[in-house]
Amino acid sequence: MSQGVTIGGASKACGIKVPTIRYYEQIELLPSPPRTDGNRRLYEESDLKRLRFIRHARELGFEIEPIRELLALAGDPTGPCEGADSLARSHLAAIDHKIARLTALRMEVARMTDCPQGSSADCRVIEVLGDHAECLHQSH
Repeated sequence: MSQGVTIGGASKACGIKVPTIRYYEQIELLPSPPRTDGNRRLYEESDLKRLRFIRHARELGFEIEPIRELLALAGDPTGPCEGADSLARSHLAAIDHKIARLTALRMEVARMTDCPQGSSADCRVIEVLGDHAECLHQSH
């Protein structure tokens, strides 16, 4: 792949939409590749590897700035792993927090829906949504 691939080829090879690749270039997460005489971008294998890294990190829920830091760490193969580990641990803590919050929300909505099917005047869903005091969930 010494000649490189176009942005469409990079998109197909990496599973990333063309506008997203352009965005990554715009925010300098991906270096702008050289262009042909016809002004078409040409991506080398190293660019595709970087795009796959970014895509995988995004699929795992990492935000742009931690990905930028991880890419910098990956660019120094002799550097220590502790920075990457710290970023991953921080992300894991955020995931655990989201899971706890979603679990609490799920339990509250399940509790709301556990009512007899009567009229809306007696509806537990409407009652709980209308009065925060009826809600067991603490994060209003």
